[in-house]
Amino acid sequence: MSGDGQGLSIVPETLRQYALIADGERGALVGPRGDIAFLCAPRWHDDAVFSHLLGGAGVYAVQPSDPRFVWGGGYEAGTLIWRSRWLVGDSVVECRDALAFPGDPDRVVLLRRVEAVHGDAFLNIVLDCRAAFGAAPMHLRAAGDDTWVGRSGELHLRWSGAPVRLARGRPLDETVQLELTIATGESHDLVLELSRRPFEDAPADPVGLWARTEQSWRDQVGPDTGSLAPRDATHARAVLRGLTSRSGALVAAATTSLPERADEGRDYDYRFAWIRDQCIAGQAAAVAGDDFLVRSAVEFVGARLRADKDQLVPAYTVDGEPVASQRTLDLPGYPGAPRVRAGNRVRGQFQLDAFGEALLLFAAADRADLLDADGWRAVEEAVAAIMGRHHEPGAGIWEVEPRRWAHSRLICAGGLRAVADRRGHGADDWRRLADHLVAETERECLHESGRWQRSPCDPGVDAALLLPGLRGAVPPDHPAYVATWNAVGDELAEDGYVYRFRQQPGPLHDAEGAFLLCGFLMAQATHQQGRPVDAVRWFERSRAAVGPPGLFTEEFDVERRQLRGNLPQAFVHAAFLETAHTLAH
Repeated sequence: MSGDGQGLSIVPETLRQYALIADGERGALVGPRGDIAFLCAPRWHDDAVFSHLLGGAGVYAVQPSDPRFVWGGGYEAGTLIWRSRWLVGDSVVECRDALAFPGDPDRVVLLRRVEAVHGDAFLNIVLDCRAAFGAAPMHLRAAGDDTWVGRSGELHLRWSGAPVRLARGRPLDETVQLELTIATGESHDLVLELSRRPFEDAPADPVGLWARTEQSWRDQVGPDTGSLAPRDATHARAVLRGLTSRSGALVAAATTSLPERADEGRDYDYRFAWIRDQCIAGQAAAVAGDDFLVRSAVEFVGARLRADKDQLVPAYTVDGEPVASQRTLDLPGYPGAPRVRAGNRVRGQFQLDAFGEALLLFAAADRADLLDADGWRAVEEAVAAIMGRHHEPGAGIWEVEPRRWAHSRLICAGGLRAVADRRGHGADDWRRLADHLVAETERECLHESGRWQRSPCDPGVDAALLLPGLRGAVPPDHPAYVATWNAVGDELAEDGYVYRFRQQPGPLHDAEGAFLLCGFLMAQATHQQGRPVDAVRWFERSRAAVGPPGLFTEEFDVERRQLRGNLPQAFVHAAFLETAHTLAH
């Protein structure tokens, strides 16, 4: 919003400029001009209360009154506490933003602390909370000298630290606008709470909330050791922790409908827990020695397998419930994505590879002595599902049309071998099934060049086929795997970045962005093939595909050096984390 009488300067930014604050139960994107651009409440999969990232109504902004400011910012190490830093003439102003951590599933607590670092700070502050993706207006009233209470749709609001005497502008039941002055060296706290239940307690002390949040981050994300990039690896673990609910579920991303490619309809809702993505993240956490993330993955994936057995679906809400059917919202959308979707069509898919990834996760957990009897029961369910359903076509790792994908069967072979090695005895049937899957795949999907091809009817090379060799489906020197690794480098790389598969003739970037997960897989495979210097080149190229907050999306537009897709993408942060540790050895 710009030029609407609110004295604000808020316009859509390129995705590289947005930071994430998260508490495990929900997350918010913070723009460089002090706006909360997107926040769903009270949980990840609920409707947004601030959605101007997608062209919707609702805004919560704190920014300098003088629009001629320069922005910057950074995270406090090992946390998702974000500090915006604004240079305004001779003054320096900082805004410290966080969601109180760890989060309460039933209550959002958004903390904002404005500090006049150098010189006095003159600020505009606006709150207009709009539940239901902007459809529900805010009704707010003063409840003290610096506290407001009210409703938006089904949500109860409480905003403390906002002086009533400073309110101005529009009617107060629509928007609250403040002009705040902070003397140099001083700070001011704002606390916004959102809940489905009325508030019966007194507003919490912001000093105590900040202290608890800081300590919790220190306790749950310590310094990273033993990786090639300790600072960024610590940040990746903080991102993964911020996306992980107390249920153990890890959401794939914090947002919906951010386009992978302009006007192509590839703009999906990723505010759910994908089984495959969580398994990839759990395996990365095991390599990095993050027991919390490993336990969380085992708890959630194991519970879903024990409950749903061979009917496991690809994704769930963080509560383990089915993902809502896809619906289109009446919003303008982020530039390049005119349709805004909630829900995901993945709920109706069968993905065989998810069972293989689950077995790999459980084996990694057992190596870390983190798998209990319930975990082994989940192993049995996953093995039974592979035995019973490996002949069926599935959507595969890229969630496209059902086929007998080579990757799906080979990754199941890798998972079966991994858990068979941990079982120690009585697992000969699992090894025989793994051998059968590899032999069957090579009979149907061995390209005339000696590499694996995508499926019996698709001769193309696929970067996902690096994973089976990395996960032990075959030895590292297996001829088809080595040939596949060479083919990925020759046919799916452009300017040091790696793409999933070729979709059309011509330059790879004409069809989609580089797939950052694949770049990190290529780095690991190259390291495995005894080429450490080349491995680091692949690693550093993909690692550079971030903005100032250090967040990865799913894809990277190589030509324009822009992030594409939902933000942040969990499995890319996981792949980065695993690669940073793998290449250090």
